[in-house]
Amino acid sequence: MVETLQGLKRTHMCAQLDIANVGEKVVLMGWTQRRRDLGGVIFVDLRDRTGIVQIVFDVSINKEVFEKAENIRNEYVLAVVGDVVKRDDESVNPKLKTGEIEVKVTELRILNKAETPPFYIEEDSEANEQVRLKYRYLDLRRPDMQNNLILRHKVAKIARDYFDENGFLEIETPMLTKSTPEGARDYLVPSRVHPGEFYALPQSPQLYKQLLMLSGMDRYFQIVKCFRDEDLRADRQPEFTQIDVEMSFVNVDDVLSINEKLVAKVFKETLGIELETPFLRLPYQQAMDRFGSDKPDMRFGFELIDLSDLVANTDFKVFADVVAKGGSVRAINAKNCMDQFSRRDLDGLVDFVKIYKAKGLAWIVVTENELKSPITKFFTQEQIQALLDRTQAQPGDIIMMVADKNEIVYDALGHLRIELAKRLNLIKKDEYNFLWVTEFPLLEYDEEAKRYVAKHHPFTSPMDEDIALLDSDPAKVRAKAYDIVLNGVEIGGGSIRIYNTDLQQKMFETIGFSKEEAWDRFGFLMEAFKYGTPPHGGIAYGLDRLVMLLAGKDSIRDVIAFPKVQNASELMNNAPARVDAKQLKELHIKLDV
Repeated sequence: MVETLQGLKRTHMCAQLDIANVGEKVVLMGWTQRRRDLGGVIFVDLRDRTGIVQIVFDVSINKEVFEKAENIRNEYVLAVVGDVVKRDDESVNPKLKTGEIEVKVTELRILNKAETPPFYIEEDSEANEQVRLKYRYLDLRRPDMQNNLILRHKVAKIARDYFDENGFLEIETPMLTKSTPEGARDYLVPSRVHPGEFYALPQSPQLYKQLLMLSGMDRYFQIVKCFRDEDLRADRQPEFTQIDVEMSFVNVDDVLSINEKLVAKVFKETLGIELETPFLRLPYQQAMDRFGSDKPDMRFGFELIDLSDLVANTDFKVFADVVAKGGSVRAINAKNCMDQFSRRDLDGLVDFVKIYKAKGLAWIVVTENELKSPITKFFTQEQIQALLDRTQAQPGDIIMMVADKNEIVYDALGHLRIELAKRLNLIKKDEYNFLWVTEFPLLEYDEEAKRYVAKHHPFTSPMDEDIALLDSDPAKVRAKAYDIVLNGVEIGGGSIRIYNTDLQQKMFETIGFSKEEAWDRFGFLMEAFKYGTPPHGGIAYGLDRLVMLLAGKDSIRDVIAFPKVQNASELMNNAPARVDAKQLKELHIKLDV
């Protein structure tokens, strides 16, 4: 028979006790982590959110309590009253925060029993993730999972305090809004009172926060749920959390400066790490040319080297033809790696770059006496020397080259440099490298739709000096857009917004919207622009990603209490699920599945 808490009030959390509490009578409550019966004495590790303390049942102190304790099993929920005592020197456990003390129990209440869990509740559990997610409420009892959520709470609180101190207002925006498809797929919500019509769950509060700037709120922030119906991966979920920010009367420098200070504060108060500010700023095109990525990991080298001009007139037609068609030939010099990669390893890297649509990977191994490569016979001695000079190759190096369209070359070599760094253990886990990537292209051409689309969103302002190019060469227009990147992961992004009605209409025309289409989708914003809109801009952080990196995890599922899996389902409650016919009828919906 389980017991109740009547008459008991917890005095301490388990891991709050230390040597200073010796001699005190305490009331503790928690779960049984482990039980050890030594005959006449039973030791129990009692666990709560703060950690573990050892409690002791001694038959010589209270026989009735001891006999009740013989029934305790793992994960039983207990309440105990006892005296804090110092452990004998030989039994001190330096690995525990409470390792110098223990609690001699004088009263025990078994508040609830528990079946044997499907996996052991311990830190760094090796249990299958599918099982842990099915029993997520048990998984969340594990100390490392609880620490992740405590860290997430701290980051959110730091952000709230920081923005409050800097004059920002936390303002909620609607969860049920209008579908404005231009980006990821919306989650739609049918309306019962408006048959045949749908709300959309917001992909971000973008339009609302711009309207708040128009409303004179000046500085807004919100920690907000966002929704995108897209394929998942380790750092993506159908519902995710943003730290959303918008400011009036600002330029790019203003937004970047105040957000650098936020990030520095988060790292100082959570990890005790002092970050150097301002962060490095790298224009988008430089990031692509040097690292093959708009979110480069700069903790190691292997920068890309453009060889296009050197190979354009060689007899190696694979290279020459690519350059003639407007593509490029770029290389990575894998310094001092000759002894690290066998011919079989190099063949494996050829297969690796093909994942990113490259047709192959050419390579040259530089030794003391010769160059080993199947392609050097197509080059003159002068051409070979120019290539070695450009790549600064020395004996022991391997030059690895990809030739194709620029986007394929960037993608293949950008991933190859990361793969090389992983294989060579060059990535320093305890190093935090921040940078801003700036001046993104405003537009990109969608081959399928046969039109330009906004690279970020259609409310991003072009660089002032590039506005005229919207008519003559839209692909060359740069945006007042910026991403903040940490160790190769984009943790946030934003822009200065268009605030002029004519320019916004021009933007819509450039991405293929007629005036009627633009007003149908965004008429409320265009109408609002007529009434005096201040210059404004902002940023949104992926809270899940930021906490994942702070916690040293590889998946955002580890920092979300109840995440979805790869197919957007929740294993614990089996969502999504069918609903009954009555609910569908009320919504005027018929299924055709």
